[in-house]
Amino acid sequence: MGATRAQKEVYFVKLKELISKYPSIFIVNVDNVSSNQMHQIRVALRGKGVVLMGKNTMVRRALRTILSENPQFERLLPHVRGNIGFVFTDKELKEVRDIIVANKIAAPARAGAYAPKDVFVPAGNTGMEPGKTSFFQALGIPTKIARGTIEISAEVQVVTAGSRVGPSEATLLNMLNISPFTYGMTVVQIFDSGNAFAPEVLDIDEQVLIDRFLSGIQTIAAISLALNYPTIVSVTHSLVNSYKNLIALCLSTDYIFEGAQKAKDYLENPEAFAAVAAPAAAEAAPAAAEAEAEEKAEEKEESDDDMGFGLFD
Repeated sequence: MGATRAQKEVYFVKLKELISKYPSIFIVNVDNVSSNQMHQIRVALRGKGVVLMGKNTMVRRALRTILSENPQFERLLPHVRGNIGFVFTDKELKEVRDIIVANKIAAPARAGAYAPKDVFVPAGNTGMEPGKTSFFQALGIPTKIARGTIEISAEVQVVTAGSRVGPSEATLLNMLNISPFTYGMTVVQIFDSGNAFAPEVLDIDEQVLIDRFLSGIQTIAAISLALNYPTIVSVTHSLVNSYKNLIALCLSTDYIFEGAQKAKDYLENPEAFAAVAAPAAAEAAPAAAEAEAEEKAEEKEESDDDMGFGLFD
């Protein structure tokens, strides 16, 4: 039975209130989520987010009524399909996402259901009587009889991710008490301050973003230098390269300026600089020797800790 006109109006008002109050929206899929799970998720989100469910046709109609004032919400319409709902929040997105997806329950395989992942039957004793050997043979599962029970010889894949679970596979998994799937609320899309993006974006580390940003700056600087087109990121490199060119010019001519004087003095009299560097190296040598002696002393103390006994004495 469809919602009454009054119920639709109440839903439209509530959706508008939530959209105006919260800057972030999670579009979530609730396939195979039980009412008890929904209750637990609502409780876990209390104070951090609000869950709003509704039929897709009513959701689309409600969104279209606010597009004239908020055209950015048109980006939500393509994602309103299937069994979806909204979670509104003004808290940290990653924290709320983790709460949403945390509530999962194990579920047995059901015939005709789509498998979210590959399912394998492990090798080992099943505890079943030999009379059921033909059932395993029909599924192509290698078995042998051990201690009067059926034993699976090797691990076998019985269900492929994305395919429907067959009746025989579902029966086998239930017979072996294997509940291969977990069901819970999943995040389909995130809408934050007018921007829509996939939930995987939240898993990108800050360092990854910094590295990509720096890589982009380096690329722009390289292109700018190659084209001789100055930009903010290349101007420092251009100044340094120009300074090097000036020093090279001074070294090859009689022209001199203050910044190139030291380089010219070094080339004209390298022995003087070597004499200055020698005392500094001599001062550093005793410190290095002292540190090495301390390390050897510590190693000797550690070797004496065995009190003269070997490992197997």
